[in-house]
Amino acid sequence: MPETIVYADIVGDLFHAGHVSLLRTARSMGDQLIVGVHGDDDVALYKRLPVLTMAGCRYCDTVIPSAPLVITEEFLGQYSIDVVVHGDDIDDASLQHSYGVPLALGIMHLVPYSTVVSTTEIIHRITCRADLAV
Repeated sequence: MPETIVYADIVGDLFHAGHVSLLRTARSMGDQLIVGVHGDDDVALYKRLPVLTMAGCRYCDTVIPSAPLVITEEFLGQYSIDVVVHGDDIDDASLQHSYGVPLALGIMHLVPYSTVVSTTEIIHRITCRADLAV
């Protein structure tokens, strides 16, 4: 029986427990997990630049640096990807734009967004503590 290869892409601007939760869930959907980390130039267009990255995350088998923002059939074929995973916090326009091909192929899976922690929440906590220390 062939292995199921799962792909998840992230910004990973500040790698945290929410990312780990997403990757753990994605990993449970197959035999191998490939994680695409979007490049700084792409990320700078809509988010913060990465501070901490995927180094050492035990759930990934392979990391693709500078992963594409739009998943194409060629990309899926190049890595033999069977399943594509993303958090369900994505808006419909972005979902269609970036994941139209996996959606059309029926291999796209949205998993619950982690409400435990987010990069925005971490930055908020740091800012609040810094204000208290002054």
